[in-house]
Amino acid sequence: MDNLSEALEKLKLTSTDGISDSVESCLDCLLKALARNNTETSVKIQEIGLLPLFPSLLNPQSSCSPKVSNIIAELAKNEFMRSPCVEAGLIPPLIQLLKSTDQEVLLQTGRALGNICYDSHEGRSAVDLAGGAQIIAEHIRSFSQNTEPENQKLLTVFVGMLMNYSNDNDSLQAQLINMGVIPTLVKLLGIHSHNTALTEMCLIAFGNLAELESSKEQFASTSIAEELVHLFQKQTEHEKKEMIFEVLAPLAENDVIKLQLVEAGLVECLLEVVAQTMDGEREEDITQLKTASDLMVLLLLGDESMQKLFEGGKGSVFQRVLSWIPSHNHQLQLAGALAIANFARNDGNCIHMVDTGIVQKLLELLDRHVEEGNVTVQHAALSALRNLAIPVVNKSKMLSAGVANVVLKFLQSEMPPVQFKLLGTLRMLIDTQGNCLQACWPAEAADQLGTNGKLVERLVEWCEAKDHAGVMGESNRLLSALIRHSKSKEVVQSVIHGGGVKHLVTMATSEHMIMQNEALVALGLMAALDLVAAEKDFVGASLVSVLHKLLSDERSAPEIKYNSMILICAVMGSEPLHKEVQSLAFIDVVSKLRAHENKTVSHQASLTEQRLTAQS
Repeated sequence: MDNLSEALEKLKLTSTDGISDSVESCLDCLLKALARNNTETSVKIQEIGLLPLFPSLLNPQSSCSPKVSNIIAELAKNEFMRSPCVEAGLIPPLIQLLKSTDQEVLLQTGRALGNICYDSHEGRSAVDLAGGAQIIAEHIRSFSQNTEPENQKLLTVFVGMLMNYSNDNDSLQAQLINMGVIPTLVKLLGIHSHNTALTEMCLIAFGNLAELESSKEQFASTSIAEELVHLFQKQTEHEKKEMIFEVLAPLAENDVIKLQLVEAGLVECLLEVVAQTMDGEREEDITQLKTASDLMVLLLLGDESMQKLFEGGKGSVFQRVLSWIPSHNHQLQLAGALAIANFARNDGNCIHMVDTGIVQKLLELLDRHVEEGNVTVQHAALSALRNLAIPVVNKSKMLSAGVANVVLKFLQSEMPPVQFKLLGTLRMLIDTQGNCLQACWPAEAADQLGTNGKLVERLVEWCEAKDHAGVMGESNRLLSALIRHSKSKEVVQSVIHGGGVKHLVTMATSEHMIMQNEALVALGLMAALDLVAAEKDFVGASLVSVLHKLLSDERSAPEIKYNSMILICAVMGSEPLHKEVQSLAFIDVVSKLRAHENKTVSHQASLTEQRLTAQS
């Protein structure tokens, strides 16, 4: 029976006669041939038309069904054989064999189905239609406690089959999640943690399923955090750690699981990886350092997990992260700055951090990157400074530490993410509604920044950055903030000279009410402080027409209507603007607002109407 062609022909004949001995020997010959040269043998089997004979040989009562399943498993290793296997009707009889109690039958059938499903839409659809995934999931559940080597091998094949079945297919992954596969696989990981092949297969399956948002809730109700951390602590090989990292990253996006991972001791594991790899030059050290530090930052995105690690600013984790900022390693600098930005998500933490000198560390880091120019580090450090500047009590301390001067060094950056954070940091430093003691520093800073010709010029340029909405919005807001918080005639003249008026008028038409309001207040201050200088630009930007639309629009918020009327009164001292107000019949619009439900608006409408009438 060494001749393959002879065996194939004989199998064609004997399979129909049911002569079991001859069939068995032919199958043995096929298996040997597949072991020698799988691709060539598969081509011959397809050419001779043998596949349609296999369904009749996949009889649960037949002694040769394990060998036939084994042959199908070997054939389906070839991509070109998967669709023919489906077309030959092999899936339904294979699914029937899953009801067998024979371990060898189950093993080979699981292999066959898993290989047919691998990267094959037709294979997956056929298995789905025949309900194969449900049966395999039930088998895994019922066999999960058995730690015998043969059973573990079977479980590995079954988990692999479900993995191939659902890989890169959201609807089939959702189906498995609804079947309750996740809790079963988590139990497997705990019971069989010593079995490398099975745990690896579970990890790959987790990696697939964890990408789906609907899986997170189910994972959170299991002991997945403890199991993964326990498994991670045992690993010494880079590849194995990477496999666990690939599961941890998507899971750690969930706030409940973040806290579970922190409580299970993942942070200590990550800090150890950082300590071991921070000076390493091998590619795997660099990869592990990045993965571990990125994951650390991700854990700090959850409010509860972040506060647990902050421990009032005395936590060992917080202290360790601080030590990363002066490091010479860009990845650690980045992770350290991002971690600080995440810790700086509530006022208490921000105040504590500023009081304990973190600002100086961040400024030194930024100073190093004026020359080194690592954009991600610049962006992260600016993010941290912006967050730290939010509490009113921090603003004057940060300004006196020289934050504004260091931030201005990045004014020439051409990178939108850096521009965005730079603008946000400066705006936060001067943006305060505090009392005079707290607000005088920001007001003085707004005055200095607002008369900085280079800054105003750059802001006006960025106000036109239509490709970067964030930068454009922040530029407008900072331009407005400089006027509002300085209340300085010099700043107003600086903005007029720099060509900023038209952008503030456009900002008054923004879809965001807060930006509209900020623009109107800034324009009102301009008119009050130096109407003569602003007059030409107000006319050129059609300010009066914009105000008419805002007052006529029923959707305008009460604050917008109020500040628009204040501005109308303020521009009446200009002859050309006064003429525009008269030509647009503002009295009709304003008189209607006297009946407005908001008392502040109705009162201002009465005052504005009197002013308009008196000067008509």
